[in-house]
Amino acid sequence: MTVLADVLVGLVAALHVGFLVLEMFLFTTPRGRAVFGTTAEQSATMATLAANQGLYNGFLATGLVWGLVASDPTGFQFRLAFLLFVVVAGVYGAATVSRRILVTQALPAVLALAAVLAAH
Repeated sequence: MTVLADVLVGLVAALHVGFLVLEMFLFTTPRGRAVFGTTAEQSATMATLAANQGLYNGFLATGLVWGLVASDPTGFQFRLAFLLFVVVAGVYGAATVSRRILVTQALPAVLALAAVLAAH
């Protein structure tokens, strides 16, 4: 169960690195505009806000990776805390932006959290 938990935590971290790249570097590109459903003008106006949001996603990924490499109890505490942060961010994003965020952000974190708790 520990291997599954680590794989799921790694997947959530990788997703957040992907979100960072999308929001910080690709937001104004055709790919970024397609993901977020914005026009070129809208994405140009919102680029700084998106980059800030991407930075926070990078912080989430960093905490999850730290949780994977740190020895317990610190590693477990980091995995638990940062997965909970991701779940809260995903639920808030789903409530305020798009329900799709429940599937892309919150659900993977909930599955990883369940696996981490089961393996502990």
